[in-house]
Amino acid sequence: VQLVESGGGLVQAGGSLRLSCAASGFLFSSYTLNWVRQAPGKGLEWVSSINGYDGGSATYADSVKGRFTISRDNAKNTLYLQIYSLKPEDTAVYYCAKSPYTAINGYAMDYWGKGTLVTVSG
Repeated sequence: VQLVESGGGLVQAGGSLRLSCAASGFLFSSYTLNWVRQAPGKGLEWVSSINGYDGGSATYADSVKGRFTISRDNAKNTLYLQIYSLKPEDTAVYYCAKSPYTAINGYAMDYWGKGTLVTVSG
């Protein structure tokens, strides 16, 4: 299993970014996928999850609800996180993580990428 995040960078507050996570080594469409972040000097914070197969169910942390949108393209084996209205407190390394389940099931995650850094200035 391999998960490779991209799309991070330095952005001004109020700006937007789209993060991507390219997956390989497993049947991508069958599993819930997640975004998790870690701010400098802080612990891991779950951000969002999207269910397997049709991706018709998504959940978000209260801190990002209304500003972040998770999506998946099963044909491209890619997970996305569209981020709007960035705030300095969104500065973090963003990880994508695979769940061992098809449906969203708590915070179960069995494989992780290495992360992409998002830095919000201003």
